[in-house]
Amino acid sequence: ALSTDHIIAMSFPSSGKQSFYRNPIEEVARFLDTKHADHYKVYNLCSEKGYDPKYFHYRVERIFIDDHNVPALQDMLKFTASVREWMSQDEKNIIAIHCKGGKGR
Repeated sequence: ALSTDHIIAMSFPSSGKQSFYRNPIEEVARFLDTKHADHYKVYNLCSEKGYDPKYFHYRVERIFIDDHNVPALQDMLKFTASVREWMSQDEKNIIAIHCKGGKGR
C-alpha cells in the first residue's frame, strides 16, 4: 500500500536566480540522492517549464498540467499508472512530485 511516507511534495527545483529563493535543484538532487539513492522518481506537473533530467539520473516524468487548471483524465490515468508501476518495483521506492509553487497542481 502507498503511504505518505513514500510521497514528497515540493516546489519547482530551480536554477539560476530563482534558486536563491526557491528550492535549488542541486540541493534537491543532493537530498534525494542522500536519503533515497536509486529509489526515487520525480514527477514534474508543470506545463510551463522543465529542467535537465540529468540532475535526477533521468528518472523524471512530465505531466503537462496548466497552472490553475485540472489535468485531463488521460493525463491523470497516465500519471497513476506510472506511479503504480514505479512503486511496485521496490518497497523502498518513493516519488517526488512538484508543480511550480508546490501545492497548486
